[in-house]
Amino acid sequence: MQSTHSQNRLDICDSDISGSSFRNSNVSGALFDDANLSGVEFTNTNLSGARFDDANLSGAAIRNANLSGLAIDDCELSGMTINGVSVGELFAAYARVNTNP
Repeated sequence: MQSTHSQNRLDICDSDISGSSFRNSNVSGALFDDANLSGVEFTNTNLSGARFDDANLSGAAIRNANLSGLAIDDCELSGMTINGVSVGELFAAYARVNTNP
């Protein structure tokens, strides 16, 4: 597991932290790269400016969090929820609204 904290930024790369909980935490600007975060819970957490790249977020739950500037790229999102809403359902709704007739 590689985890560093430099310049007030948390980097979690090539790591398995599945099932972990972040509560009342500030991980703004954090990088989660090629990490297993399945089942992770982020509650009352500042995730502003954080990046998730090629991470497994299946079954993860985000509740009451600051998501300003959050970036999620090339991640597994099955079963993930944000404030109780399925991310899969959010993407489906977005696709319906933005589909050209």
